[in-house]
Amino acid sequence: MKDDCIFCKLANGVFDTNVIYEDDDFTVILDAAPATRGHALILPKEHYDNLYELDPDTAGKAFKLARKLAVHMKEKLNCDGFNVVQNNGKAAGQTVFHFHMHLIPRYNDDNALLQWKPTAPEAGELEEICKELKL
Repeated sequence: MKDDCIFCKLANGVFDTNVIYEDDDFTVILDAAPATRGHALILPKEHYDNLYELDPDTAGKAFKLARKLAVHMKEKLNCDGFNVVQNNGKAAGQTVFHFHMHLIPRYNDDNALLQWKPTAPEAGELEEICKELKL
């Protein structure tokens, strides 16, 4: 746990919060400023600044937990869709530098905006990027 990290404190029970799930590795809480009804955060109890620092085992557990909770939340909240959002770095919208995943139930006409303006790559650009990124 990092002493100056608010999400470390929330994940490890230093402050009271609305916990909907907890195990040895994660705490899942309702977001205090939700985008929609039921918006929750998956918080690892161990501190990682972002996805780049997250060990592969914890990353796998986080995504399995996201799926488990999304299925449960869809059933209980009767939502029409679901976003799983994870930001890394200020340029990507990360505001708290403790890895976390947003679980955002979506409802028809909820007016929660999670979108971007599509671009139109120039001829050959996608092929170039594909060659650069191919593992």
